[in-house]
Amino acid sequence: MKIEFVQRKLSKWLHILYDDLKNDRDFTLFLFVGAFTGIAGGIYSTTFNNFLNDVFKLSADARGIVEFPRELPGMLIMFVLAILSFLGDIKMAIAGMIFAAIGLFGMGTLSHTFSGVLAWVMIFSLGTHMFFPLTPSIGMHLSRKEQYGARLARYNAYNLFATIIGYAIVWCGFKYLGLTYQIAFVIASLFYVIAALVLGRMKPIKPKIFKIKFVLRKRYTLFYMLSFVNGARKQIFLTFAPWVLIQVFHVTPPVFAMLGLVIAIASIMTRTIVGNAIDRLGERFVLSAEAILLVVICFGYAFAEDMAPTGIAVIILAICYIIDNSMNAVEMARATYVRKIVHNPEDVTSVLAAGISFDHIIAMTIPFAGGILWITHGYKSVFLAAACIGVINFFLSMKIRIDSVSEGQ
Repeated sequence: MKIEFVQRKLSKWLHILYDDLKNDRDFTLFLFVGAFTGIAGGIYSTTFNNFLNDVFKLSADARGIVEFPRELPGMLIMFVLAILSFLGDIKMAIAGMIFAAIGLFGMGTLSHTFSGVLAWVMIFSLGTHMFFPLTPSIGMHLSRKEQYGARLARYNAYNLFATIIGYAIVWCGFKYLGLTYQIAFVIASLFYVIAALVLGRMKPIKPKIFKIKFVLRKRYTLFYMLSFVNGARKQIFLTFAPWVLIQVFHVTPPVFAMLGLVIAIASIMTRTIVGNAIDRLGERFVLSAEAILLVVICFGYAFAEDMAPTGIAVIILAICYIIDNSMNAVEMARATYVRKIVHNPEDVTSVLAAGISFDHIIAMTIPFAGGILWITHGYKSVFLAAACIGVINFFLSMKIRIDSVSEGQ
């Protein structure tokens, strides 16, 4: 019965995929791009922190330093996209995939020193940060307004589902096949190359003028403030949540792969729920709820070790890690918020890129400050600081008023 059930589900999924490919070719190809980048991202995300710890033996403050070159491309992304805007969104996305592939290949084969790995990290980061603002822009270009949340959710669901394959590669490879960090990065780079090839099969989007300037209109101020605060909170979690699990509780790549598997499964559901919530309840509700949840998670990271024995504490931290990462879908709410408040739809990529630049201005410095805070006051202080940032994020989210902003100012 179980085999028949799986066969029916697989047949139904393939039928839907065939219909999409026949009737909505470009969006279906875009879903495949999400799948291939998901596999690559799954491999990278479950190995990168262990790679830094095992190969270079970094302290918490040194781990914070890594984030400067990793986040620098994010701060400069608006200028990069402006320079390349003559290519159009699709071709810029292809360039991003190529940079990501080169960076990961370099990490896997040419990273013999710590300074060397920082250079390859920056190239990889340039590629992925180029793709960040282009993903919602391309997805919404291929959708009607009333479908923005649902269509972006579908893309992200494919992306997250595909990371299961990436996690499986890491889990099986490190546990049973003697996979090394170097080979894992090379494999991931190949999937970025495949994603670039699939993007090349899509119909190019007409290039639009991308001015090298921040659009500092009143209507965008709240979005930029949300980006700034979100960058601070997100970077603390991104840098130090896995670092706690690695350095304090000695979690290995196969365990991160298992956590990633749970995250992927949870995120497939979460992204559908968030997408529907955006369309039905609005961005203010979604972003405010996220802020409250993340404050609770911060306290979990900070006090799990005090509340329970080591084994239970690891489980609590693992749950926090899973919830934290499965909530990345909320980024869709920030993207759809921008799409709803811009005067000209062609400004979406520019405003999103500017938001990412603001995000990364703070993201470049927060990890270093967090590393110093860890060294001087312990890791718990880092997450208490993140909780304070989460409270600010909540009050900013409550200020969202799309109707009033959309009327024009």
